[in-house]
Amino acid sequence: MRFAVVLLAVGILLTPSAARADARVYTNPVSASFADTFADPVVVAGEDNHWYAYGTSDPLREGEGTPHRIPMARSTDLVNWSYVGDAFGAAQLPAYARPTAALWAPDVRRIGDRWVMYVTVTETEPDGASAIGVATAPTPTGPWTFAAEPAVPPRAAPDGGWWWTFDPAQVTTPDGARYLYYGSYFGGIWVSRLTADGLRVTGEPTRVAIDNKFEGAYVVRRSGWYYLFASSANCCAGPTTGYSVSVGRSRSPLGPFVDRDGQSLNVSRAGGTPVIAPNGNRWVGTGHNGLVTDRRGQDWLVYHAIDRADPYLDEPFGVNERPMLLDRLDWIGGWPTVNGGAWASETPQPAPGRRAGPVRPAPAPHPGRPLPAYSDEFGGAGLGPAWDFVRPDPAVSVAGGQLRWPVQGADLTGDADDAGVLLRDAPAGNWIAETRVRLDLGEDTVRNFQQAGLIAYLDDDHFARLSTVAIWNTRQAEFGKEMPFAGRTSYGGTIAGTPGRTTTWLRLAHRIDRANGEHEYRAGVSRDGRTWTWGGVWTLPADTDPRIGLVAHGGAEPAVTAAFDYLRFHRLG
Repeated sequence: MRFAVVLLAVGILLTPSAARADARVYTNPVSASFADTFADPVVVAGEDNHWYAYGTSDPLREGEGTPHRIPMARSTDLVNWSYVGDAFGAAQLPAYARPTAALWAPDVRRIGDRWVMYVTVTETEPDGASAIGVATAPTPTGPWTFAAEPAVPPRAAPDGGWWWTFDPAQVTTPDGARYLYYGSYFGGIWVSRLTADGLRVTGEPTRVAIDNKFEGAYVVRRSGWYYLFASSANCCAGPTTGYSVSVGRSRSPLGPFVDRDGQSLNVSRAGGTPVIAPNGNRWVGTGHNGLVTDRRGQDWLVYHAIDRADPYLDEPFGVNERPMLLDRLDWIGGWPTVNGGAWASETPQPAPGRRAGPVRPAPAPHPGRPLPAYSDEFGGAGLGPAWDFVRPDPAVSVAGGQLRWPVQGADLTGDADDAGVLLRDAPAGNWIAETRVRLDLGEDTVRNFQQAGLIAYLDDDHFARLSTVAIWNTRQAEFGKEMPFAGRTSYGGTIAGTPGRTTTWLRLAHRIDRANGEHEYRAGVSRDGRTWTWGGVWTLPADTDPRIGLVAHGGAEPAVTAAFDYLRFHRLG
């Protein structure tokens, strides 16, 4: 039984006229007929009763080796796709690009009587910075011709280097004004007004999402709101890729964008209402989305993901294999979520163009009967016998209803394995573990990677860790997993919610998958102990007995102490 998520959603765009009868069902990935990988996808509706899909430059099939420069595909029903060539030839780059430049993350729109493609150019002359290129064509499949100048030229970072000018996305307002969103982790996401022909940005740019958390913007207008979809975490960590999509909305295309709880996307403790994240099935790394609307008006999210059992094009390592997936996008209370909150599908689904039934929001986990035998309120003068310490830390103390733990200059990821882990046995069956942690990480400053929180732990190379953590200038709630893969360890994280200023409530909801026996852990985060954001799912192997515990590590400077008020278990309600 898979975890499902109740979180909120948005939807949207293009609809060609009726064509042939639609398929009744489909199964992800929808790009399987022509590609093993088709990352950063965007889909547009043509004027010929076809949809067109565009992906980032990669080899399409395992063993090909040579990347396709923006591969293109065509479909009459959004689920059966045929490859129709590459937008650009092997030697076709804009004049300002280095010969080694790649083309990533296209966005395609019709402007006037022509098609316009915005695309990341990863290296420019003479400085090696990135830019947003722009090309035009008379049809959705070309021929594409680059403009002489980029739509967004390279941007110098104030402290040196060049901001990442990646991931373009265009939106047009009801009065015909055009805007382009662009940027990534180094520099954040920005928006600029476009000239009337859509080929160049003009005026002063506005930052709409903070650096070191968001990339892959996609913006749509619905019911008077502009919704900014953005991806977070590592896109490409193989079987532990936690890439996921969250959203904020604004009445203006210039922002400010806030999430369902009113948290800004443009501050150190940035918000973001989850749209899709790994849910415990085969798909991880569910991110970098586009939006499309079928002929009946149903909205769909198009995105890429990674099969955790087959994460690379060339095994055991290589290009991350990121095929294109498609799933229904539901709007619940003015917010978007995929499949009613159940997120990525791996089984046959009703295809686009079929009459959709009522949306049944997936239930969020909630605590049932308390399990005091497994819980600890830290009311004594020390740790009881139920606790077990991996690499004991004499600085840990228990007094006054708190366990206090100075954050260690140690870690568990990679080859470090020098951090302490405080553990106790978990109950059998399905349950929720909760702690309240007080940790003052400040705001905005760089304190990599101080953190404290919960952990599900088998050993130093098999764990899932939910922490409130400092990641460069941001403060995030990261749910990370480490596991062995092909003789190495693989670590990746997904962003589970927004931590509190100093106090954050954390939950791990555990269930056993009935199909394969895996342990599934879903992350919950709250800033007040009442309103919860439920994020992604990580799994640990079947036929094992992971323990549950606490951690406080990632950096000893500046000195800071994590205070845990309790560790409580409840049956999963």
